[in-house]
Amino acid sequence: MEDKLELELYTRPTCSDCQDAKKYLTGNNIHYMDKDVSKNLSLEEDLKKISGSRIVPLFAFYKKGLFGKRKLVNHFVGFENNKDEILSMLRK
Repeated sequence: MEDKLELELYTRPTCSDCQDAKKYLTGNNIHYMDKDVSKNLSLEEDLKKISGSRIVPLFAFYKKGLFGKRKLVNHFVGFENNKDEILSMLRK
């Protein structure tokens, strides 16, 4: 299962779309790493590097490559507008 995608979800506690996304993922037993950008300024920088903006939620999908190095495969900003594509990525 080394080719399975890893999901990192960049969120803020004041973001209702973020809370809806976390509730959906948790309710469907989908594993993800929650990255609360309000608690860590370096996460805010990571968020901007990935998407070019500070908008959350950001869904970042990673795959482990050779020698265990992770590679960003795809990312989506927003949950409701990208739900179908996010779910498709999770099925891979």
